[in-house]
Amino acid sequence: MQPLAEDTSAETERILIELWRQADPARKFALVIDSTRTMQEFLLSGVRERHPHDSPEALHRRFARLWLGSELARKAYGETPDDPE
Repeated sequence: MQPLAEDTSAETERILIELWRQADPARKFALVIDSTRTMQEFLLSGVRERHPHDSPEALHRRFARLWLGSELARKAYGETPDDPE
């Protein structure tokens, strides 16, 4: 089996997979939600860093474009800032 992460030992990965298997559905759902929120925070932080003078609305649209993709973001929020992210 190919490792999930190059910087993690096989034993650590084996233990992690076993913990995931033993977790009940509520715990798995909580882990997914936490991971999603963390990714969104990292993404928004990067958008803010690259565009520090944008309005909150422009930042939100840039975030939406990255998170949802250009087509869906445009359908949901209208035109997004032109520059590619």
